[in-house]
Amino acid sequence: MSIWEMAAVLFAGVWAGAINTVVGSGTLVTFPVLLATGVPPVTATVSNALGLVPGTLSGALGYRAELTGQRRRVLRLSAVALIGGLAGAILLLVLPPTAFETVVPVLVGLALVLVVLQPRIAELVKRQRAQRGAEAAGREAGPALITGILLASVYGGYFTAAQGIMYLSLMGMLLDDTMQRLNAVKTVISTVVNSVAAAFFLFAAHFDWTAVALIAAGSTIGGQLGAKIGRRLPPTALRAVILVVGIAAIVQLLLR
Repeated sequence: MSIWEMAAVLFAGVWAGAINTVVGSGTLVTFPVLLATGVPPVTATVSNALGLVPGTLSGALGYRAELTGQRRRVLRLSAVALIGGLAGAILLLVLPPTAFETVVPVLVGLALVLVVLQPRIAELVKRQRAQRGAEAAGREAGPALITGILLASVYGGYFTAAQGIMYLSLMGMLLDDTMQRLNAVKTVISTVVNSVAAAFFLFAAHFDWTAVALIAAGSTIGGQLGAKIGRRLPPTALRAVILVVGIAAIVQLLLR
């Protein structure tokens, strides 16, 4: 990588760390940047998963206050996420690279659709919560949520983009709690998925150490920024950035 490419990857890591903490979909920033520097798609995905672990951990630490009293919930969902994340990581390496290059534009497109629909999903969750009222208070993870988290984690282990939005949507519809507390849980289980996938990739996959180091450094800074000031950033601006880089990723993949 040239010095300018390294700077771009570092900056993308900062953005991704902040976006992952606030909303999710940080991969839609780092992934196209890695492709633009010439990193092959599967290697870019593996390097990105490794690099984002410190960022998601940083974001989780930034939400310590919101995690208070949620130990049981976090442990149950994290156990499910670990299994799903490992399964997704195995699929990434077992399936041929051509399969990944074929399906990733579809996955990126799905992630962009989720980003666009996120405000409507949040409004739907809010209405459903109001309709449930006090009867839903204290409800914990049931079979529907466990299954949803498992499938979202398989997706996250395979390709991490927008897994955070999936988690928030599922928990928002099936649990009765504030979005900030659910966002804290989302950050923890995203960390679990990224960590188990990264641990597997360390021993079983090829990755770019320079990319990993730059994304790790940037995402660690971004995770703290997202936890501290992310709530003040206009959601529309965040979604606009994600959409632009996501479309760029699709174009790059289709033109390869």
